[in-house]
Amino acid sequence: MRPSIESALKRSAELTRSNRLVEGAATAEAAINRATDDEHPEIQQWLTDHADDFTGRNG
Repeated sequence: MRPSIESALKRSAELTRSNRLVEGAATAEAAINRATDDEHPEIQQWLTDHADDFTGRNG
């Protein structure tokens, strides 16, 4: 996945943790919409691996 998409997903997690869910979702959606079909599986895996980044919980 391109660094710009990963950065947007990380920003989305930051916004979500800060109770800015609408902005966080919009940021993630924009990144996902820019991704190529080849990047989608990697994005899905990243989201699975980093789910706790969105909630602030550990493991």
